Amino acid sequence: MRFSEQFEQRFTEMLGHYPTKRSVLVPTLLYAQDEAGFLSDEIIHEIAGRLDLTDLEVRNVISYYSMLTTKPRGKYNVQVCTNIACMLRGGEELLEHCSKKLGIGHKGTTADGLFSLEEVECIGACSWAPAVQVNYDFHENLTTVKMDKILDGYKSKV
Repeated sequence: MRFSEQFEQRFTEMLGHYPTKRSVLVPTLLYAQDEAGFLSDEIIHEIAGRLDLTDLEVRNVISYYSMLTTKPRGKYNVQVCTNIACMLRGGEELLEHCSKKLGIGHKGTTADGLFSLEEVECIGACSWAPAVQVNYDFHENLTTVKMDKILDGYKSKV
């Protein structure tokens, strides 16, 4: 597995900032996923070896965090929060709306590979519910009309 020079620089820099190699696991996984699109078996094995961990230890961490995936996702991963605050303010309706608009269900990806959709427990935006995260961008106080504009905006970036 060959990563970009930028990845290698980040990885080397992070190793100097943390007391143990294991401490850089989550940021390393995020950088690798950003670069490759998802965490393949090959990437998992490579990172495990670099950090003196087993593949299973790395997979356990991946399974814990919703932002990490071992399957390809769309260019824009739409995460709709349906936890209590968002649910009470329309999160479930927003998820259903996104599902209909995109034509996919939970953990689905559009045929063109542009969008993935996923229901998540909490994105830490309870005060601004309902909230959605698209890749690393947060969108709060949403309605279906606002959500349509957001999705159309991402679509027009292509």
